[in-house]
Amino acid sequence: MVTRDVTEASFDQDVVRASATRPVVVDFWAAWCGPCRQLSPLLERMAERYAGQIDVVKVDVDANTQLAARYRVQGIPAVKAFRDGKMVSEFVGLQPEVAIDRFFAALAPSEADRLVAEAATAAEPEPLLRKALAAERDHAGGAVALARLLSQRGERDEALALLERVPRDEAARKLAAELAIAEGDGADVEALQTAVQGGDDTARVPLGRALAALGRHAEAVEVLLPALDAQDERAAARTALLQVFEALGEEHEVVRDGRRRMASALFA
Repeated sequence: MVTRDVTEASFDQDVVRASATRPVVVDFWAAWCGPCRQLSPLLERMAERYAGQIDVVKVDVDANTQLAARYRVQGIPAVKAFRDGKMVSEFVGLQPEVAIDRFFAALAPSEADRLVAEAATAAEPEPLLRKALAAERDHAGGAVALARLLSQRGERDEALALLERVPRDEAARKLAAELAIAEGDGADVEALQTAVQGGDDTARVPLGRALAALGRHAEAVEVLLPALDAQDERAAARTALLQVFEALGEEHEVVRDGRRRMASALFA
């Protein structure tokens, strides 16, 4: 048997977290289900065909009722595919082998996926990453990995150009925000603080960026929020705040509080 059973106790480890490494296909089935027994050998063949690329596991819905409810299994067999911790595709009922093969083929790593994975442990990752992007121009993983490499050696413009190819990717947005924030590095924080304390509102955004570049994000937000009240500074302050929020992530306490206060200032 190529496939294996998972339970409510092991599902998060064997499926959700494991799908960060490679896709996992889950067969929700039951022993009394005739179509399930017909589907099983087809999934076994797929597991053999895509060995090393896609894992296939089985969940007995009678023994794991909470999992069936969690994933809204209303009819069986129900086959659900997971990638990066999320369910990305599914089908219900017995399907012809050609349709199941297409289902698996859509999940299988592409050439670019394989090159990016190889680059992660390579001594010289750049050639592999560039080859991946030549094969798939907008491959998010490849673009982010190469942009990070380029930014580390100071090639910021090319790094940002790569990130602009994948604006919907969370990691790309985060790295772009980090690079934008880093532009404030090297500014004279003490001089800017003195200017702000002296009533120079035009120094607030540069000071906020400088503090963020130093990792003093909470202080940066406190400096930038009042700049939203100045018409001439509002757009720049808003952009700087959003970059700080993107770099920190939505779950960060500074972001939750800062977003609420920013919305209040902008829409009050």
